[in-house]
Amino acid sequence: MRTLPVGDRALLVELADAEEAGALHAELLRRRAAGSLPPVREIVPAARTVLLDGLDDPVGLAGLLTGWEVPPLVVDERRAVELPVRYDGPDLPEVAARWGVSVEEAVRIHSSARFRVAFCGFAPGFGYLTGLPERYAVPRRSTPRTAVPPGSVALAGPYTGVYPRSSPGGWQLIGSTDAVLWDPARVPAALLTPGDRVRFVVASPAHGPEAR
Repeated sequence: MRTLPVGDRALLVELADAEEAGALHAELLRRRAAGSLPPVREIVPAARTVLLDGLDDPVGLAGLLTGWEVPPLVVDERRAVELPVRYDGPDLPEVAARWGVSVEEAVRIHSSARFRVAFCGFAPGFGYLTGLPERYAVPRRSTPRTAVPPGSVALAGPYTGVYPRSSPGGWQLIGSTDAVLWDPARVPAALLTPGDRVRFVVASPAHGPEAR
């Protein structure tokens, strides 16, 4: 763990990998909920960092963090956001070939995985989801698309993501969903937030996104 000051009131914590970043993020949330964390306005996880903003004493908190015993990440199994997916993406056959399986088996592999939102970025409502075994990591496309349709379910590296709106993108498109990932009129606006558990469900008629 390495701590770096960011301005006068923020602290960036660098970790060894995504697993450690997720574990620290979960521990920070737990301690804040328990009232044992000094006041902090925002806790923002990323791939291998966690940013704490709005601190009264960043240096003091940095000293506290170095003495913490952070337990391994445990995913909350009580609640999952379910996203119905039509596995109709144009890159699905290529992804299946990279995995060395049939298209049907690729769908089974992806829809049976248990995902977690590691962090958010790129666009409002876009979550970087972990959960596929490392052997299923795929590279980005050599030539990005100029416009990816909203709701596209996509893979890149170790991550799965869903495009909340039309935008350029180089991820491998394997499916689509009608779930609204970002709605400014909704509270919260983002359907997915860091730490959420996510399941992709093969879509059936009149099946909408729900949490349970």
